[in-house]
Amino acid sequence: MAESTNSISNSQTFPHVNECESIGRESQTVVTDLDGTLLVGRSSFPYFALVAFEVGGILRLFFLLLSSPIAGILYYFISESAGIRVLIFATFVGMKESDIESVACAVLPKFYSDDIHPETWRVFSSWTEISVFKGRATGFVRGAGVLVGKNKAEALRKEFGDKIPDIGLGDRKTDFPFMKLCKESYIVPAEAGIQPLSPGKLPKPVVFHDGRLVQKPTPMIALVIILWIPIGFLLACLRIAAGTLLPMPIVYHAFRSLGVRVTIKGTPPPPAKTSLGQTGALFVCSHRTLLDPIFLSATLGRPIPAVTYSLSRLSEIISPIKTVRLNRDRAKDSEMIKKLLQEGDLVICPEGTTCREPFLLRFSALFAELTDELVPVAMSNRMSMFHGTTARGWKGMDPFYFFMNPSPAYVVTFLNKLPRHLTCGGGKSSHEVANYIQRMIAATLSYECTSFTRKDKYRALAGNDGIVAAQ
Repeated sequence: MAESTNSISNSQTFPHVNECESIGRESQTVVTDLDGTLLVGRSSFPYFALVAFEVGGILRLFFLLLSSPIAGILYYFISESAGIRVLIFATFVGMKESDIESVACAVLPKFYSDDIHPETWRVFSSWTEISVFKGRATGFVRGAGVLVGKNKAEALRKEFGDKIPDIGLGDRKTDFPFMKLCKESYIVPAEAGIQPLSPGKLPKPVVFHDGRLVQKPTPMIALVIILWIPIGFLLACLRIAAGTLLPMPIVYHAFRSLGVRVTIKGTPPPPAKTSLGQTGALFVCSHRTLLDPIFLSATLGRPIPAVTYSLSRLSEIISPIKTVRLNRDRAKDSEMIKKLLQEGDLVICPEGTTCREPFLLRFSALFAELTDELVPVAMSNRMSMFHGTTARGWKGMDPFYFFMNPSPAYVVTFLNKLPRHLTCGGGKSSHEVANYIQRMIAATLSYECTSFTRKDKYRALAGNDGIVAAQ
């Protein structure tokens, strides 16, 4: 939506936020508007669009986009509250309360953190309470409803009573009523070219987040997504068919001809000569999507079997390489991996799950106990429209969403095989080997190592351990 006509016309009514002294304020209370104040963006549409798409899919996003002009008319000519209520209804009506809560926890924080205003990043956000009936949203709001204008001032009085907040921050005339109730008030005016707070300045980095959309869906981007999805799905089917049906030596060239950019760095080792008694090399990869082993195989020109932690049945069916599920029984898994290595090369992603941000999760140390033929591989990728991973949704769609990007990219970097003195055979413990390889790959990618695990990710995003049933 366009900027409101209620924006500040006289920024001298209150001093500029730059004039607010931040030293010695630790014990004071700050009250702030959200859009245009705490956040750089002045439109709330993208956040409604995120919920609409992640919960309701393309049809709900289309319904929201159609409702947007009506909301805009009410926003300009009736009231800000009336316009926001239309967006709320179009977004939430009929949704399960649990789905709304899930998206709010797993998807929105990442986009909010990417849009924090550098001058007001320390303040707290507010929220809208959605009316729910029998577990589904009605599309209406409870109580005070949408907090704009006088409603904000009334909510402030109700919350604080006789205690006056120390600082009030706002960006438009409709914020004036609540700002006047504060001891000090400052304007955060719209400024061209202002950049959001850099992620490194946040109190904690965002390591885990979910959702399919890469970019914040403004109305124009939402329209492009809606128009692209039918085309993108057909293109994804074509790319998947090429990877599944064509011989592996030409898959690399097929991908590139279909707009999938694949870059190879480093020198991979030659295939193991099992006829001479050589065991295969274990390619130890960072994990970005479930397609990591397939792109590794495409760059090598031969199918490399992969051991997996949890994979949907559809992904197993369309996979052009052999996939073997780990049982999560240490003895059985060890025996199975050793047997596979006797047959040739093998690929494993010891993080156990994917991570979108520039972090590496903790490497499980089991692989280091089973062979000294270890080849670290740094995997990275780029997607412009859709994420090719999910914690909350159906994992069977992961490869489709990755290949639905107009021009997705993969970079496969082969590092030097670990020298014997750095392996378990050379006297190192399995944890030392795993941690060393994690640091090697992180340094190559300019990523940061963490101690987070698969369970940490899925408990944070989906409330489970991330196990996908085989059936």
